[in-house]
Amino acid sequence: MPAPLANVPVHLITGFLGSGKSTLIHRLIEQKPEGERWAVVINEFGQVGIDQAMFAEREDLVVKGLPGGCLCCQLAFVMQATLVNLLHRHRPDRLIIEPSGLGHPAGLLEVLRGEAFAGVLSLQEVVAVLDPRRLDDPRVREHETFRDQLTLADGVALTMTDLATPSQRATARAWLGELWPAKRWVAEAPHGALPLARLMASGERLPPGGVAGDSTAHRQLRQAAAGSVVLDDFAVVAPQPGRPVREQGEALGHATLGWRWHPNDTFDLDRLTLVLGELPAGLRVKGALHTDAGWKLYNRAAGAVSLTDSAWRRDSRLELIGEAGRLPDANALEASLEACRTTPSSTA
Repeated sequence: MPAPLANVPVHLITGFLGSGKSTLIHRLIEQKPEGERWAVVINEFGQVGIDQAMFAEREDLVVKGLPGGCLCCQLAFVMQATLVNLLHRHRPDRLIIEPSGLGHPAGLLEVLRGEAFAGVLSLQEVVAVLDPRRLDDPRVREHETFRDQLTLADGVALTMTDLATPSQRATARAWLGELWPAKRWVAEAPHGALPLARLMASGERLPPGGVAGDSTAHRQLRQAAAGSVVLDDFAVVAPQPGRPVREQGEALGHATLGWRWHPNDTFDLDRLTLVLGELPAGLRVKGALHTDAGWKLYNRAAGAVSLTDSAWRRDSRLELIGEAGRLPDANALEASLEACRTTPSSTA
């Protein structure tokens, strides 16, 4: 019988929508020591679950996606059960958790410090990811969750610095310098390149005193979720060829709209990127899609678009996230997407 797990380091990587959390985690994985097995738990505000598709499957890496809510409130009970199962089955040497971009860390910290994981998990410094350009938008600066993520963080990784101006980077450092408690460190991480040594040297996190532990919106969601029953661990309806499954949701002032298609359904890449490019500029758009040019990852955040090859083959997925009331008409967009679909291929 294997020895009981003890003091498994767990790193919480927070950050607002589109700040580059997944990219930073990818860069950390590239630095993983040989012989270690890591587990990554990804929570997405959307219902479809795209970020999990951005990680290639491998023997030394376990990736678990938890879409459809916020780990700190709506999914707190599911999160605890998922972690217990993951630790028991895969026995990772290190655990990384990426909450939703709209997630408040307070409730999740309670779960990780709870009795179920006493002596099993060792919570390390909480890292918040910040794109300095986001501070140009007063609505973001005033967003309660955005501020709380950065206030509760021990260290801050500045991403997208290659796209930010020197003035924007300086403004970000000055703004962070006014937060209390003071950040233990602020480091630039262009293209998500944060040294793993920065995390491994952080040591166990001590609760900072005097920090607000919750927000009104998340507290209300947690109270509503406490009376609900989880019937399954995110069982999903499998899409049939030519019949996509649509998923929608709304909470915390934001809404999501997404689809899943059968893996044999393919899209004309040129037409598809044209349709996606015409979507309103403020939307967060991401997808894993089977196209006539192969499987592709589409990612649009803060106006920047990337299109890369994908190892995901289970189904095609697309998700839009934006402020409530500002998403495009679902039926009209679905019709436009269907017009991009080619004759289904004979193989996945």
